[in-house]
Amino acid sequence: MQTPIFQVDSFTTKPFKGNPAGVCLLDAPKDEAWMQSVAAEMNLSETAFLCPKKDGYHLRWFTPKTEVRLCGHATLASAHILYEFGYYEESETIEFYTLSGTLTSSFDNGTILLDFPRLEPTVIETPQVLIEALGQIPLSTVVSGDTHVLAELENESLVRNFDSDFEKISKLPQGEVMITAKAEPGKYDFVSRFFAPQLGINEDPVTGSAHCLLGPYWAERLGKTEFHAFQASPRGGDVYMRLKGDRVVIGGKAVTIFRADLIRH
Repeated sequence: MQTPIFQVDSFTTKPFKGNPAGVCLLDAPKDEAWMQSVAAEMNLSETAFLCPKKDGYHLRWFTPKTEVRLCGHATLASAHILYEFGYYEESETIEFYTLSGTLTSSFDNGTILLDFPRLEPTVIETPQVLIEALGQIPLSTVVSGDTHVLAELENESLVRNFDSDFEKISKLPQGEVMITAKAEPGKYDFVSRFFAPQLGINEDPVTGSAHCLLGPYWAERLGKTEFHAFQASPRGGDVYMRLKGDRVVIGGKAVTIFRADLIRH
């Protein structure tokens, strides 16, 4: 039996922008080795695997090298496919059962809204290894758990023009490294970039899950709970978010690039 697989550009309305993700629709569970092989074959930052559950879908995400616990852009891509191809009506809420608990997706005036867990920032003294990786001393450094580190730079230009040293970044104890700055006056509240060479992702084009930490971080600095942000990778992408208690609602749009069928299992 053939297995449908899609490529979707997330957090954009334009093809070949935003963050590309694979979406594989399964009719029955597959073993991890097979899913990891498909993700390596797709060679995108993440490929999502959906398997029907009575009232929703089991959802897992794989980079070309490993499984991850949470992925925003591949979840957005998954919801986009389920809405676009008629698996769900736009008035319906989708439930995804994941390693990070139950996530939901809804559709509002052309934007997909994802309900994700909120990550709380903890301020730390900037480690020397991070200063060396960034080539500068950030204004502030926070962590969330032992996997996320976020550094605020002095201005938007420093974020946009940052020349990444992936070897140095890969030596940081945290696997996910973010830089951010307040945006210049205009449509955005803040900009960011995201690096995870330990996970096989040197720079992720647009990282929905990073905004689970970025939102709470900027809420303290800007005194607001709703944001329009831009992830300033070469592909770039727009992310909307709203803080809601211990959750972060992340909004974005997506574009289907192609559909294919896996014929070798």
